[in-house]
Amino acid sequence: MPTNQASAGHLLKLIRSGQATTRGELQAATGLSRSTVGHRLGRLFDAGWLRDTTGTSTGGRPSARLEFDTGHAVVLTVDLETTHGRAAVTDLAGAVLAEHGRPLLVSDGPDKVLDTVAAWFPDLLRAAGVDAAAVCGIGLSVPGPVDWETGTVVQPPIMPGWDGCPVRSAMRSAWTRHMGPAPAPPVLVDNDANLMAYGEQRHHHPDCSAFVLVKVSAGIGAGVVVGGEPYRGIDGGAGDIGHIRLHDRPDALCMCGSYGCLAAVASGRAIAEQLSALAIPTASAAEVREHLTAGQPDAIRLAREAGRRVGEVLVTVVTLLNPGVLVIAGDLACTPFLTGVRELLYQRAMPRTTAHLTVTTSELGDRAALTGAAAMVVEHLYSPEVADARLAAVGP
Repeated sequence: MPTNQASAGHLLKLIRSGQATTRGELQAATGLSRSTVGHRLGRLFDAGWLRDTTGTSTGGRPSARLEFDTGHAVVLTVDLETTHGRAAVTDLAGAVLAEHGRPLLVSDGPDKVLDTVAAWFPDLLRAAGVDAAAVCGIGLSVPGPVDWETGTVVQPPIMPGWDGCPVRSAMRSAWTRHMGPAPAPPVLVDNDANLMAYGEQRHHHPDCSAFVLVKVSAGIGAGVVVGGEPYRGIDGGAGDIGHIRLHDRPDALCMCGSYGCLAAVASGRAIAEQLSALAIPTASAAEVREHLTAGQPDAIRLAREAGRRVGEVLVTVVTLLNPGVLVIAGDLACTPFLTGVRELLYQRAMPRTTAHLTVTTSELGDRAALTGAAAMVVEHLYSPEVADARLAAVGP
C-alpha cells in the first residue's frame, strides 16, 4: 500500500474491518515502518478511537490486538414516519442506549417536526448517561427521496412542505435551540428504505453482496445495498418503486398526483381506504396492521392481494439486481402480504433468478431505520478521509 494510502484513517479502516489487528499486521499490510505505524496509532489512541485487547496465545506471550472502541462516542438517530417519530442514542456499534417515540405528523413541516425531535435530545442523553459532548453525529431517516450529498429532501410525495428543505442545517439549528452552547454535531440524512436496508444487511446479512429491502407502510419504497454500500442512484431517487405505474389501474390517484402508481393500489394507505369503503373504518397503515394482527378477514384478503401487486413489480427488480436476500418491512410486513409477494415472484420470475433468493421479513423491526442511521453516521465519520480530517482539526 502506498504511503499516502496508509494514513491514520486508513490504519483505522484496516483495524475496523479485521484485515489487520496487530501492529505487526499493520506493518505488513501497509509497508510502513514500526515507528511510523506507532506514531499513527498514537494519534488514534489519543483521540480515544482505539483500545488494546489481549489476543490469543499460541504458546508465547499473547499479542496485543487493536480494536475500535465503540463506546468512546454516541450517535443520535431519528426515524421520521408519516404519523410517528422515534429517536435513540446508540453506541458506535449500533446498540441502543436510550430510545423515545411518540405520534408525530411529518405533514406539520420541517421546522415544527425537527424542533420537536430536538426537544427530545436532552432527556434521551440523560437516560443514556452521556452528555452532549459525546455525540459525534446525528443520523436522520425520512420517508421521502433525499439527495444524500446535500442532505436535501427532493419532491417527497408524502412529506408536504419538505421539498427542497436543507435538513442538515435545519436539524443543526434545532440542536442549538435545545442543547445550548454544545457545538452542533454533523448531521446526515437519507431515505428510510435505504437506511432500513443498510441496517438489516449489516446486522443480519453481512455476507449478502446484493440485498433489497421493500418497505410497505403509508407508501412503498425499496432500499438496495450492493457490495456493502447503499445504492442511491445519481440524486437519491433509486428504489422509488411505489411510483411505478400499473397499466390496469388508471383510476387510482396517488399522493404524488399521478394515476395508477403501485402505492395508490397496494400501500398501507391504499388498503386503509379499501377497508374504509367496506365499512371497516381505517385511518392509516398502522391501523391496517392492527386489523391484520387481530385476524380481520378483509384485511388479510386485501393484504395478500397487495402483496401480489407488489410482487408483480418485484419480478423486474429481482431480475435486474439478482439479490440474495429480499426483505419485506413496514406495517404490511406480515404473513398474508409476504405470501402474496412470494406467489407472484416465484410464479413469474425465471427459476434461475430465484434459485438462491431468500424472501423474508425484517429482523430489526421498528429499529431498522435507527440502526441503519447509526451505521451511516459511523461509516462516514470514521472513513479514512473524514477520519484524517477530523484528526487534523484536533491537531497533534
